[in-house]
Amino acid sequence: MSGNDDAELDQMRASVSCAVLLERLPPPWRLDKRQSTRRCLKYRRAEGEILLVTHEGRGWWDPCSAAKGDVFRLVQFLEPSLSFGEVRKVLRPFIGLNPSYPLHERYSARERPLIPFGVKWEHRRRVPVEGSPVWRYLAQVRGLPPAVILAAVSAGVLREGPCATAWFAHTDHDGGMTGIEMRGPNYRGFSPGGNKTLFRLPGHLALGATVMRRVVLAEAPIDAMSVAAIEHMRADTLYAATAGGMGPATILALNRLFQSIASAPDAAVIAATDSDKAGTFYAARLSEMAREAGVSFERLLPPDGLKDWNDVLVEGKGGTTYRTELPEMPAGDGGDGGPSDRAGSHVLP
Repeated sequence: MSGNDDAELDQMRASVSCAVLLERLPPPWRLDKRQSTRRCLKYRRAEGEILLVTHEGRGWWDPCSAAKGDVFRLVQFLEPSLSFGEVRKVLRPFIGLNPSYPLHERYSARERPLIPFGVKWEHRRRVPVEGSPVWRYLAQVRGLPPAVILAAVSAGVLREGPCATAWFAHTDHDGGMTGIEMRGPNYRGFSPGGNKTLFRLPGHLALGATVMRRVVLAEAPIDAMSVAAIEHMRADTLYAATAGGMGPATILALNRLFQSIASAPDAAVIAATDSDKAGTFYAARLSEMAREAGVSFERLLPPDGLKDWNDVLVEGKGGTTYRTELPEMPAGDGGDGGPSDRAGSHVLP
């Protein structure tokens, strides 16, 4: 490869935005402004298709698979049949172009200084109490029982944000806070500057002699709390949530968590993901990770065509039979047919 070729490749890496490619290559992707942050832009196309653009537009990753990379890998991801030379031809017209919505809130009329999420959490010491806006949202709208809300408060992972928005702490394996997931009747988001790892709600705050052997994983804290409510907060279980996608920090947290329970008798990972295409992808990733850690795996499927486990709680279906199954793995990731590949019918309490 000549020096001119090297220079062109460097120019493409530096001057072509992944966001521009998604917005302009047919069929175009649309920016989900409500779920984007300054450091991570979420783009959607067909149902279940999501791509996240990071590193000021220079990188991207697919939360529904292991795919990620730079602008060259993005073109090949969108058009697998293209050779590298053809990819370069695709990229040349996009050098120096700006996306239509460059970075979420970057060009707001009045820039406000970024307050570290840790400072926000410490300053927001108010917790939900009976009758408060967040309590009413969680208890009346989302159907969470008081015992589960109080358990999250006691665990230090739930605070009362503004406008009836619940703040859920994300922490790493050592207990350090990495960010705040925010969910209310009219808002959902994640704290700028934070990393999505795991929301963690132990089934019993003082486990004592009880060994944690089960991890129930949902896509959102409210879904994890819903399963906790339906199961009456099993003392041997950690109820956790990933905030949807599974980035590098989340994958690291999950690997360490699975390894920490691998030696427990009958250790199990339970995927309580949504009943849709994205939920199936997440469950497949969790299945693979559990298998690598030597932990058995199950997927809980909401009954009666309901989408997620909060729907199950709200609809009062917690006492009905639900199905568990191992989701179909993507091509090349077939299961080994071992004891973790279980399917069956069960009844939640």
